Amino acid sequence: MPLLLNIDTATEQASVCISNADNMVALKISSDQKNHASFVQTAIRALFQETGYSLHETDAIAVTAGPGSYTGLRVGIATAKGLCYALQKPLILINTLEVMALAGIEEYKVKLPFADALKISEMLFCPMIDARRMEVFTALYSEALQAISEPTAVILDENSFKENLSSNSILFSGSGSFKLKNIISHPGAFFSNVQHHAGHLAMLASTAFEQKKFADIAYSEPAYLKEFFTVKQPVPHTKNLS
Repeated sequence: MPLLLNIDTATEQASVCISNADNMVALKISSDQKNHASFVQTAIRALFQETGYSLHETDAIAVTAGPGSYTGLRVGIATAKGLCYALQKPLILINTLEVMALAGIEEYKVKLPFADALKISEMLFCPMIDARRMEVFTALYSEALQAISEPTAVILDENSFKENLSSNSILFSGSGSFKLKNIISHPGAFFSNVQHHAGHLAMLASTAFEQKKFADIAYSEPAYLKEFFTVKQPVPHTKNLS
């Protein structure tokens, strides 16, 4: 059973956990998005002190690889890669939307057994990360976590997911789902406030470890889904006084 360190700093909430197989041993969470960098190192140290494990005992390190916050993704992946280099451990990268979808699926199984009552053929799960304005990073998954549509950046409007909703109900979740909730009205559209954490990452990372799906530490980069850009500021004119 693999002992894994799992790091998630991709979205508003950061979390770190130690897992044994797919069982979460200990978890630390921070909701202060501006301090993900300072939280991660402190949380990792505290987790190993509390559990009695050593970093050297870990079999691999897993991290959410994106999409998500540019800064958050860099913090998580840089931390994971640094530890993998130092400890000579394999690196596991898991897509953030897949982790979020798993959180929605787990909640649905426990709290939201409404699909049969509505006679819907299949419930789909749609995690969304706010990408500003009406844009979101999103994907669509089945209850078995099979990708119905691959992760992409989408601009939402009143016709978003119209075709999918014609034959399935969809559980929307994540920070971007609130924007969709304000512009569509469909009996098959459901919205959840479920929050994913590193424990959900651990479940997927355990499977990836068993399948030996390891990333190349040297060349691994965040999956931003869109390029980061800044507005170029004009250079102020200065007089030559010579």
